[in-house]
Amino acid sequence: MTNPYRGLEDFRFWSKAMAGPPPGRVDPVTRGGEITQTDKVATMGSCFAQHIARRISDSGLNYFVPEGAPSDMAADVAASMNYGVFSARYGNIYTVRQARQLFDRAFGTFTPQDDVWEARGEAGGYVDAFRPQIQVTPFSSPEAVRAAAAEHLAYVRRIFLESDWLVFTLGLTEGWESTVDGAIYPLAPGVGGGAFDADKYAFHNFSAEEVTEDLRAFIERVHEVNPKIKIILTVSPVPLIATYEQRHVWVSTTFSKAALRVAADVAERSYDFVSYFPSYEVITSPAAGGRYYADDLREVRPVGVQHVMRLFGEHFFPQDRALPPIEPIGARVDLLSSRNIICDEEAIEHSLKASGF
Repeated sequence: MTNPYRGLEDFRFWSKAMAGPPPGRVDPVTRGGEITQTDKVATMGSCFAQHIARRISDSGLNYFVPEGAPSDMAADVAASMNYGVFSARYGNIYTVRQARQLFDRAFGTFTPQDDVWEARGEAGGYVDAFRPQIQVTPFSSPEAVRAAAAEHLAYVRRIFLESDWLVFTLGLTEGWESTVDGAIYPLAPGVGGGAFDADKYAFHNFSAEEVTEDLRAFIERVHEVNPKIKIILTVSPVPLIATYEQRHVWVSTTFSKAALRVAADVAERSYDFVSYFPSYEVITSPAAGGRYYADDLREVRPVGVQHVMRLFGEHFFPQDRALPPIEPIGARVDLLSSRNIICDEEAIEHSLKASGF
């Protein structure tokens, strides 16, 4: 009987795809596409998604940012106001439920009851509970928060309606929700604003089944309003900065990434307009030997970022937009991550340190 593995592509064999190539040339991407010069490409998701956003922007392709900074706003001020970090000023979208609810809020089918929190600090003011760190200066009133949110959601609708490509980086399964209506927040109350009240808020760690169903619902909603859209899913390789579960943070990180990876796999198999880009696998690859992480074992080093971005360019960009091969592991590479990555999750430790942690 003929061996059924005979004649399969090299990428299906560990010895040829992983053990053979130099670490910087490992390429686990087997499904790509071509983003044309005129295609509108939008991004959303966790902190790591910002690398892809910047790569698209720096490539000269059409990075779609309908919620852009005013033309007379200085670049540093615009960055502090979260303009251009993603396609809209939604901040980090960590959980799939958060993305699903963002779509529903943008199209008026979900209106959370608890949407404004008091700002932390002596200066006072108010923050948007769903994007508490989009600007340094708090809003002056709840009405100002809601007016800005309404304007923001109009831009979010444009993203879902007009984008040709949407790159969504899945980040976490742990979140905090309203016990009143199930609204999911990017940060726990009391971290970036508001105050924690066990009667109003509850911790929720989404199961693999919940994440899969939320992602299915999100994808189908987006495709219903925009049948031409193509969606690229990635999973962030950045570990949790903290877990609320009564277990080791690495165990929670492993579960979280596994659940997100399962959901992405189910989505890719279910929809022909959805593809998975393995940034998580590149950074955590045994070939990298952990050298793509900084000394804190969490931050992704520039050389790892460049490996991911080169593969993204090779498989999705026109070839004249691709990056050159990366330098050997250990070389100094100042690409993308030389600029600050905005990460709402970092506020967890910042808040604790401010209180003497």
